[in-house]
Amino acid sequence: ADVAYLRSVLPSTTDDAFFDYLATLDASEVTVTAIPEGSVVFARVPFLQVKGPLLVVQLLETTLLCLVSYARYFVMGMIPKPLGDGKGQGRECSAPQSRGSWVGCGMGMGVQKGIRVGWMGNGTPDTLLAPRITPRAVQIPRSPWQELPPRAGGDPVDLAGLAVSWLQRVCDLLQTPPSKANQGELAAFVSYAVTFPCDFQGLLDTYCVRRSGLPNFCAVALALHQLGYQAIGVRLDSGDLTQQSKEIRGVFRACGAHFQVPWFGTIPIAVSNDISEQSLEEFRREGSEIDMIGIGTNLVTCPLQPSLGCVYKLVEVNGSPCLKLTEDEEKMTIPGMKMIYRLYDAAGHPFMDLMALEEEPSPSAGQELGVRVLGQLGETTKVIPTTVEPLHRTYFRDGQVCEPLPSLPEVRTHAQVSLSLLSPAHRRLHEPQPYPVAVTERLHRLFLELRQGSQ
Repeated sequence: ADVAYLRSVLPSTTDDAFFDYLATLDASEVTVTAIPEGSVVFARVPFLQVKGPLLVVQLLETTLLCLVSYARYFVMGMIPKPLGDGKGQGRECSAPQSRGSWVGCGMGMGVQKGIRVGWMGNGTPDTLLAPRITPRAVQIPRSPWQELPPRAGGDPVDLAGLAVSWLQRVCDLLQTPPSKANQGELAAFVSYAVTFPCDFQGLLDTYCVRRSGLPNFCAVALALHQLGYQAIGVRLDSGDLTQQSKEIRGVFRACGAHFQVPWFGTIPIAVSNDISEQSLEEFRREGSEIDMIGIGTNLVTCPLQPSLGCVYKLVEVNGSPCLKLTEDEEKMTIPGMKMIYRLYDAAGHPFMDLMALEEEPSPSAGQELGVRVLGQLGETTKVIPTTVEPLHRTYFRDGQVCEPLPSLPEVRTHAQVSLSLLSPAHRRLHEPQPYPVAVTERLHRLFLELRQGSQ
């Protein structure tokens, strides 16, 4: 059908042999080598190489670039919770972003994305939960929606009535009038708690955190505790997140001590609202009480780097190396089919990635190497690696997957290990030490020969 369509739109003078050739195309002659998913990859290092008939390789370009240009991983010390399902460039484009979120964070949201990549999506209560429930909902006497049996068993209890009685006690402790707590929000919390008694959490800033959201949550959480359940957390989505987290932690501890509920003081506090790397640094510097961070826009769209900036360039045809020439040296391609090696120091940190021609012998641990660092090609640098790791693996050959593809948990573990091995000097947020990428002397000579031969 594709060939028939092309016949209908291309000029009538197009040779029939061309369409006959298109009908024979398949991937049986394609070989794909790549750096394993979840690895730290640096600029100018080819993380994927494709060999095959030129036209087939060209046809793969758009698909491959789309798959990798918007997939990003985010790994950090605090527990991150991806909340970017509605932030991606379209429903389909957010699938690799969701996969990357799971790899980097161990979590993700979106039921469809979860089905496709193999995890259960999770999140927090809908922001529309409280506004759409009317205050009179908590005034309805003993209706089925507000009844909950104790966890240990027994007759259902009116959770709404129990929460109202706890609200008075909480407000007395906090010295805030119960009338200031929004009754619709309380009803929403009760409704959520009845539906998910073992997973109750509250979004506290629908109305006012201090006067409404916090006392309403505490009331419902303490009512659940009375029936044998334990709330799992709260979320903030506006305001001074650090300061609010400290105030909320103080209230939780006060309630836990006053009502003799020890676990109450450690209820997890999650935050969201355009969290960036700078936000994370501020949370640490100011000593927040935040346990979990919901990252949306800055994880999925990454304003500082909206896409990965990948290129897909021809480096060899029929055994002859190719070079793209341009006045911008950074945009020149590095010719020939290459092997990529990661060099480690005695402390176990990678200190350089090295590109060599495919036919060159592998560098050896403990032996001195003369290399040319990109950006400093005019001089030779001597290095002695303690360990040498070949990065590329062959994943696809002769129409078949030839390397077992790792599970998503395995990719996530590899990503965490890969990042943790980096020296702190390369990982820091401000003025990180540049990570050098180099080429062998032989590859450098080939580069010079091709550049001079084209002038």
